Amino acid sequence: MRIAVVTVGDELLAGDTTNTNAAWLGRQLTERGVDVERVTVVPDRVADIARVVNEYHAEYDAVVVTGGLGPTHDDLTMDAVAAAFGRDVAPSEAVVERLVEEGGYARADLVDGTADVPVGARPLHNEVGVAPGCVIGSVYVLPGVPAEMKAMFASVADEFGGDVVHVEVVEAAEPESALLDRVRRVREEFDVTVGSYPGETVRLKVQHLDPETAERAADWLRERVEQP
Repeated sequence: MRIAVVTVGDELLAGDTTNTNAAWLGRQLTERGVDVERVTVVPDRVADIARVVNEYHAEYDAVVVTGGLGPTHDDLTMDAVAAAFGRDVAPSEAVVERLVEEGGYARADLVDGTADVPVGARPLHNEVGVAPGCVIGSVYVLPGVPAEMKAMFASVADEFGGDVVHVEVVEAAEPESALLDRVRRVREEFDVTVGSYPGETVRLKVQHLDPETAERAADWLRERVEQP
């Protein structure tokens, strides 16, 4: 399953807000065996959001969009996703009923746009906040507030899945460039994928569908690198 993640917000592009949602979603999806192949940040602009969603919907098995939901002037994601599918937006009666019955809101107090989703979309209830998400086609639209996004993702997490990749991490107290030969050899001998991430030490991330193969490859590396 190949996935693209789209995060929406001028504040992300300006650096005013750290894009923790993209990192969290990447980990969650990868742990479910999903290949996250794109993470894109777009501004609060209908044309830009719609263009990227339309492009990724055609290319990937699913698209996860987060941010820009609600009734305020810069919450444009629902309109943009609707435009990508050639739909209008309209209040979801299911969302309104839930906000009234479970959220304690009066219908008259709900601001215009609060319960809007693209026509024909499946609404996703917001267990932590107010603004709903939705699923339309293979596009999943989630809030940008991290607590709300995580709770809503949990309600659809089982819809994402694939072959679970097993991971072993080996730390090496050597320069990354000095490890090239051993990384090449372990990849050839065990047919594993190896990621190399330098920092105070070099983290070698060994991955394979078979847990025993991943473990044997990691042990092979541990015997041949300088340990921290």
